[in-house]
This record gives sequence, structure tokens and C-alpha cells, in this order.
Amino acid sequence: MRIFNKDLRLQDVTVMYFTALAALMVILVTSYQAPNTAIEVTTLRPDLQGPLLPLPMPFHIPLDPRGQLQLAWNISYAKQEIYMELKVTEMKYGVVLGMSDRGELTNADLVVLWNNGTKSYFGDAWSDSKGHVSLDTQQDYELIEAKQKPDGYYLLFKRPFSTCDPRDYLIEEGTVHVIYGLLDRPLLALEQLNLSRIHMGLQRVLMLRPDTPRPKLPPDVRTLDVSAPNITIPNQETTYWCFIQTLPENMPKNHIVMYESVITPGNEAIVHHMEVFECSPDIRSVPQYSGSCDDKMKPGKLNSCRHVLAAWAMGAEAFYYPPDAGLPIGGPGSSRFLRLEVHYHNPLLISHHDSSGIRLHYTSSLRQYDAGIMELGLVYTPVMAIPPKQHIFYLSGYCNSKCTQTALPPGGIYIFASQLHTHLAGRGVRTVLVRGGKELKVVQEDEHYSSFYQTIRVLRKMVNVLPSDVLITKCTYNTEDRSKPTGGFGIMDEMCVNYIHYYPRTQLELCKTHVDTEYLQKYFKATNFHGNDQCVCGEQNVTEQFYQVQWDPFAVEMLKSLYNTAPVYMHCNQSDAHLFP
Repeated sequence: MRIFNKDLRLQDVTVMYFTALAALMVILVTSYQAPNTAIEVTTLRPDLQGPLLPLPMPFHIPLDPRGQLQLAWNISYAKQEIYMELKVTEMKYGVVLGMSDRGELTNADLVVLWNNGTKSYFGDAWSDSKGHVSLDTQQDYELIEAKQKPDGYYLLFKRPFSTCDPRDYLIEEGTVHVIYGLLDRPLLALEQLNLSRIHMGLQRVLMLRPDTPRPKLPPDVRTLDVSAPNITIPNQETTYWCFIQTLPENMPKNHIVMYESVITPGNEAIVHHMEVFECSPDIRSVPQYSGSCDDKMKPGKLNSCRHVLAAWAMGAEAFYYPPDAGLPIGGPGSSRFLRLEVHYHNPLLISHHDSSGIRLHYTSSLRQYDAGIMELGLVYTPVMAIPPKQHIFYLSGYCNSKCTQTALPPGGIYIFASQLHTHLAGRGVRTVLVRGGKELKVVQEDEHYSSFYQTIRVLRKMVNVLPSDVLITKCTYNTEDRSKPTGGFGIMDEMCVNYIHYYPRTQLELCKTHVDTEYLQKYFKATNFHGNDQCVCGEQNVTEQFYQVQWDPFAVEMLKSLYNTAPVYMHCNQSDAHLFP
């Protein structure tokens, strides 16, 4: 068989070869660059008909302090996708919405709508280490619809939880730091955008929520509003407001079966989070108080109001107890006094009146089980301090097998929710269940934890803890901005706690540890020598001894080793604060 025609010249063959090669390269380049194309958004006339899609958006949150940007979303666990609806009250030349590890403007995963003066475009983008924005080569945000409606501009789009794109944020359970901004001028190209040169904001939210149906409330349910008494929000960025509310005298035992936030209209973007605490039953009377929680003149008895009844943070939905359990309120052994704490985040210094609070739904038809709240993690003590200048430092607290064997009933307990808690240096919290020496499951985890966003989180599936099980709570800290060790009792010091919500209620209220102090003194003796080889350890308290340490890498590594290997002192406390035998 003849391959070449005798009249076909070598020059012709060469031209044909390179033409075919060029065509192949065009096809390959086109197929590679196709995902890098932004979507042109067609300008639509105002549509007065209902939502963008017949898709419910049960979760929503105001992004900015004025509520000009509203984010709503829904979740499909079956498809592992999240649907988002962004409403912009006054759209100018575009909007930026993104997610990053801790709310940074750098190395962020972004979705951008921008206008070049004549046309609008939508695309998946990212910011580099200097805040410069580029279109992503892999477009994972899918625009479903864009509409101008009478009350604002709406964008509806979706994205998988995980995209396998290293520039994309992995949407997982726990806190998500959402960044946002509006564009006030046209962009000829997206690459002209630098996030550091426009006004950007930060909001924190729990994106992934349990998809379990809401339990029905009993027909005899009643409500009690624990709310601020029409106060004037102070003219400052951050305020913690405390208010004492008294329950009716001789109130019989009831079960709280649900609670929800009640926000004064117009203050949705200012009321950041709220908590209701029950005061100690041992305190017979608590003075009436309505004022700053940080006021040095507030009554000292308010410090005895620490038992959490309810907690809400911006974006959280109503909290339901399991159908067979409720949280006791009223009756013997309880307190008549409740403390409401409201955190106002008011960066624009808006002067509003506020009567926000938490509405408790309770019933006298008692359920099968009393629900309880138990503290896991580290004892609140200066004994386990964190060295300064640490990018990552871990502390762990234990609820050991001897304590659970002693305190839990034969069938164990069922954890259905938890509230993670650290102070300002906390970056992550994780509680795991260990059985038979093996990690069985993660009870709760937040790798992007923020102390500014603390609320009770419902578990997607209840966790059964049996006698002899172990619960380990591990906290991650960052002290790069600190020059002294972190350990003590102030807000600048640290905690590592998981308040688990469970049933049936037991007498075990606190199951926590700290490192054995005798071994800690051995550490100080090994590190706190001065030029004359005289140790001053015993002459100072623990905090002062930590301050004496010269925090070189050797001292830090020694402390890590101590925390990981030394014996611990177990606090297995009953509800009356006494240790179990």
C-alpha cells in the first residue's frame, strides 16, 4: 500500500503536519481555558414573582452592620452542595463574597460579580497573598439566576462542599469566616481588583446544619421571654450587657423544650450573640441589675450565674430538645434568678433602643428524661499556661474512664449538642470519644473556631457515651502576638471547654483535668535557674513561675512534652461541686 501520492511533495506533508498540530494545540488550549471564562450576566427587568427558585432558604444572616447585604442558604447533603442567595439592597458596580481560614482578605476563595461599565460578569475567583484577585481556572460556583427586584439585586448560585481545587475553601462543619464587599466603580478586568483597596467586612456563621426534621412542640407549651428592658445600646463598638430576670415564686418544675431568639426589629445586624444563665441555687437572692457586664460596680453575686440554659449567635435557628428530653427549669434545687448576657457589635456606633433576648418554650408535661449540661476539657486554672510567640500550641483535657465508670448509668448518656469555648487565642476545638483504647468518633469539631462566634451546635447524630469511655477535648491556640505566657483567669488568658448537652441527666457536672502540679514544679526547677544556680520556684505562685521561664525553643518543647506525658489530676465533680468518691 502506498502511503504518499507521488505528486505529494515533502513541503506539502510538512505543512499538513504542522497545521494538524496547531489545530490540536488550539483544541487543547481551548479545552483547558474554557473553565476560566466568567459568565456574562444578562440584565433583567424587575421581576415581581416570588423567590428566584422554588427552593426554601431556611438559613439567613445579615452580613454588614446596616443589613444592606443579606445571605441566605440551603444545604443538600445528598448532593454535597450548598445553595446561596445573596441580596444586595443597593447594587452599584458589583459585589464580592468569599471565605477564608480566619477571615483574611488574602488567600481567600471568592465569588465576584463585577461590571466593566457596559456589561456585568460573574465568576469564581481567588485572592493571593497580597489581596490581588484573579479568576480561578476551575469555575466551581455555578450561577443559577441573577435578578433585579424592587427590594434589591439577587444572586442565586451553588457550590459543592469540596471541589478538589487547592484555591477553594473546604466547606465543613464548624465556623465559616465570610468576607464581603461592594464595588463602587467599574472594572475593565477583574485583575484590577485588590481586596485591600476596597471596604471589606467579616461575618462568622455555621454553614452546615443538621437536616433532621424539627420535633413538634406539646400543645400545652408556654413561653417566657428573657430580654433586655428597652435599653439604649451604648455608643461603642463592643458591649456586653447583663440583665437579671426573676422567675415566678414557687414555680414548679417544667421542661424547656425549645428556645429561639427575639430580636428587636432594626437591630438584627447589631445583636451578635446572647446567653441565658441560671444562678446558683445556693444564692438565695440576686440584686436586680441592668448594665454593662464589665462594670466594676455590678453586684458580685452575678458571678454565681454561670449555669448555661440557652445560647444563641447570629445566624442560628431555633434550638429544639430531643422529643424524649427537656431541660429542667423551676422546682426544688433550681434558682429563681436568670442572667441574660447580650453582646452588641456596633462598629457604626448606631444609637438604637433594644429589647432583644431569648424566648424559652417550656411545658409542665415533663418528658421522660431530664437533659443536662456537662463541662469537658481543662480545669480553669493558671496551671496549664501557653508559651508566647506560638503559631500553633495544643492543650488537651480528659474525662477519663474511672470518672465515667463511676458517674454514668449502665446505658450511658446521649450527647445531642455542644458548645465549644475558648478565649481569644483559641483557633480550634475537638472532642473525641475513645472506647477500648481506640478513637471511636468525633463528638464535635471546629477547625476554624472563633471565640467571637459561640453558640450551641446540634450534632447531626447523637453520640452514646458508655461507662468506662473516655472523652478527650483538644484545643488549638495561637499566641504569636503575645510576649508573655497565657495562663490565668482573665479574658486574655485561656480556657478549653466543651459544654455538652445530653440526657439522661446525671450528677456529673464537670469532668476535666489539669497536669499534675508536682510534675509542673519539676519543669520549673529544670528551666528557672539563674546565674547562681539558685531556683526561685517555690517562692512564687504558678503564674509568676511561668513568667520567669526563658521561652527559647528548648523550654517550649519541654513544656509540650510535660503536657503530653505527665500524670493529670482528675476533676470528676458532682452538681454540688464535690468530687465523686
